Amino acid sequence: MTHFTISEPLLLYTFPLEAKKQEKLDAFLLLLEKSGAWKYLNEVRLDSELGRPQINKFRLFSAIVYCFALGKSSLREIEAACYYDLRVVYLIGEDRPSSSTISRFISLLENCITPIFISIVQAIVEEFAIGLDTVFLDGSKFEANSNKYKFVWKPTTFHLRLSEKALNLLRLMHLSDDVPKDGIISSKLLTEKLTESQKIDPELIEGGETALKKMRSQLYEYLIQSVEYEEKEAICGPDRNSYYKTDHDATAMCLKEDYYSGLGSQMHAAYNTQIVVCRGIIVFYYLSQDRSDTRTLIPTLEGFKSMYGCYPKRICADAGYGSFANYKYCNTKGIEAFIKYPSWNGERTGRYPAVYEYLEDGTVSCLGGRTGNRVEIPNRHPKTQQSAFYKVENCTNCQFMAYCRRFMKEKEGNERIFEVMPEYVTLKQGARDRLLRPEGIEMRVNRSYQVEGTFGVLKQNMAYTRFRRRKLAKVRLEFALTCLGLNIRKFLKFKKSGKLPTYWKVPEGLEAETFKKPSAKRIANRLKKRKNLQPNEIAKRGYRRKGMR
Repeated sequence: MTHFTISEPLLLYTFPLEAKKQEKLDAFLLLLEKSGAWKYLNEVRLDSELGRPQINKFRLFSAIVYCFALGKSSLREIEAACYYDLRVVYLIGEDRPSSSTISRFISLLENCITPIFISIVQAIVEEFAIGLDTVFLDGSKFEANSNKYKFVWKPTTFHLRLSEKALNLLRLMHLSDDVPKDGIISSKLLTEKLTESQKIDPELIEGGETALKKMRSQLYEYLIQSVEYEEKEAICGPDRNSYYKTDHDATAMCLKEDYYSGLGSQMHAAYNTQIVVCRGIIVFYYLSQDRSDTRTLIPTLEGFKSMYGCYPKRICADAGYGSFANYKYCNTKGIEAFIKYPSWNGERTGRYPAVYEYLEDGTVSCLGGRTGNRVEIPNRHPKTQQSAFYKVENCTNCQFMAYCRRFMKEKEGNERIFEVMPEYVTLKQGARDRLLRPEGIEMRVNRSYQVEGTFGVLKQNMAYTRFRRRKLAKVRLEFALTCLGLNIRKFLKFKKSGKLPTYWKVPEGLEAETFKKPSAKRIANRLKKRKNLQPNEIAKRGYRRKGMR
């Protein structure tokens, strides 16, 4: 090896390294050498302190990545490992970098961590002959390194109220001719109006010079407040509604584990992470400020395409990604999407079956078996341009009427009108049919331990539950090193056997799964039981209050 080499200057080790561990470390260094990561590390310039020789950056990089694989991601832990962990000492040699040197070197990797990650992952893919046709996607929120309860909400509503007050004041000062009547008044325009107010004749204002001075003072306060609001809105950006004072890129989110007062009851500074997993290896990562996973699928797959030059043939994800935009995107790109939709679990178990089915001839079939046709309703328009109204008649004697109209104000009637988006319903039903096939069962079972198991290794085995760095770019760098460390961890574990664990296969003869259609009696008993619940029991069980009334 030319770059990732090791040296043994000491004649005798007090505590020699075991042969098996040494073989693993040699395999790790050989992987780094084959990957070509040294090409990108050559661009990193780590200037040493005056009078000291420069630290070997290739050894330092290998030691840092291996520390992340061991679950040691803080600077102090890496520094201590360079002194006391024989495995890390074997990698780094005589160098003993301080925490500040390690921090400076990690910061220099910010611009080249993506190609380094790609090269190492591709080397692992070639080593184990992994095909990237089938991938699994999931996301999780990690807490940011920010002071708690220091979040700032986007002041859009307050800014609108301030603009209304400023507009009324400008009308009293006879300066509202070129001011917009609706929306937000910018601070630049308020500054211009404040300058023009200096030229106003006091006789034109009711109250004279005294009233004019008060108006100018009030307009100046509005200007200061408007500048403050605009600064907060600029920090938030167009796609989020909050930020934290100590980390402007962190967003207020509800986490699954809340150490204050229960599940999802408090806001925490956090980032949303997405990983694409294939055979237990993280082949792509994505970090965003979105509070939900719905809008992260498209940028994640686009990043996968830019990394590997093609889209995966099959992708499996949970119900958090089941939206019209995601289904349409996968259909356009030729990706077979095994993605659940939000009502999947209720329909599969029969607890909350779908009230209608969209048919190929352009009609709908309700739960009671009646056919509905498309109609035009005067003085009523669909919510979206792609939606249409479908009318089902003769509902009086239907045994499912109580369930079908449980969220409607009128609980009885001879007809029911559905607002249907045909394209979305067609894509959703196609995803449902794929998930019910034996292949879909296989994908769902594999997703449970492929991608969710990967997050379990990150959070439990590697004890990584919170970011240590601030700002989006540095957090993305830290998460990339963490994902790289997990891949090295898997590589060293299965290097001896030469292959990763295979996918779970559907046993031969297993039939496709079908939805359970409940009986009318079962639905009636369930509605009766829910109706008799007390308000505190309704909140405890998570039922919708709207459906109880």
